[in-house]
Amino acid sequence: MRVTALSGGVGGARFLRGLLAHLDRTPALADSTVTIIGNTGDDITLFGLRVCPDLDTVLYTLGRGVHEGQGWGRADEGYAVHAELSALGVPPDWFSLGDKDFGTHIARSLWLGQGHSLSEVTARLARRWGLPDRGVTLLPMTDVPVETHVVVDEGGGPQAVHFQEWWVRMRAAVPAQRFVVAGMDRATAAPGVLDAIRTADVVLLPPSNPVVSIGIILGVPGVRDALRGTRAPVVGVSPLVSGRPVRGHADACLAAIGVSATSSAVAALYADFLGGWLVDDADADAAMPSGVTSRARPLLMTDISAAADIAGAALDLGVELARS
Repeated sequence: MRVTALSGGVGGARFLRGLLAHLDRTPALADSTVTIIGNTGDDITLFGLRVCPDLDTVLYTLGRGVHEGQGWGRADEGYAVHAELSALGVPPDWFSLGDKDFGTHIARSLWLGQGHSLSEVTARLARRWGLPDRGVTLLPMTDVPVETHVVVDEGGGPQAVHFQEWWVRMRAAVPAQRFVVAGMDRATAAPGVLDAIRTADVVLLPPSNPVVSIGIILGVPGVRDALRGTRAPVVGVSPLVSGRPVRGHADACLAAIGVSATSSAVAALYADFLGGWLVDDADADAAMPSGVTSRARPLLMTDISAAADIAGAALDLGVELARS
């Protein structure tokens, strides 16, 4: 089976880890391949280095090097470099990078500075983490630098701050008025992205933020059209349980675009291409958009086994839709 997934953030990475576990434990799917289209709208330049949080979270999680407690960053990490930068008064002090994590960002920035594309750099990093050996290809959604900014009002009138500042420093507590993706007007889909959607046997939308993760990927020219045109069933997993995100601030993001925080409302954001939608048992009675087949089951990824069961249910729904 050729599986393509659009992913961003911790929820997406943990779902993908579960997907690989499901494939590993299912003999009939042992030769499957997985292509991941990663969100780069969260990218930011810090300390002169290019940081790609969502891509790195996928790399570390699938490469068995993630900090499990956080869901992001490296396991067994130290912060000597960050402490020294703080002592020198180098901002920002609200975004901490670990010493091992700095290695990733230094390598990425070095290779980008040498003229390599983000796709080429990501492929190098993926090899370091053994993703190709597991049948996984990680693609950035675009090679063009894009950054999501959030328009907020902190008392002095509207101002735009980088998404990471709103997410990390402000903890999304200051209401977002709107999101602006700088650079999206110049963006094109990275090599392989559109083909991965068009040639897939099933396309999955993990439980990632529908506005600032999946929504940003869908903003890349050609991606949404490819999803509409693919013959593969598109199956998504709701990021909400009883109207609340399992983690993160998806409800705050949905409020900014005037969408209610419900599984059915999120499904409606994808209704022009979505075929199947997994919701939590708590949302089993939610009315779905026309043409969307829903299934209810527990959606809490309490461990890898639970995530594998959810991924398996998503694939099963994809197979059901393909047959019908």
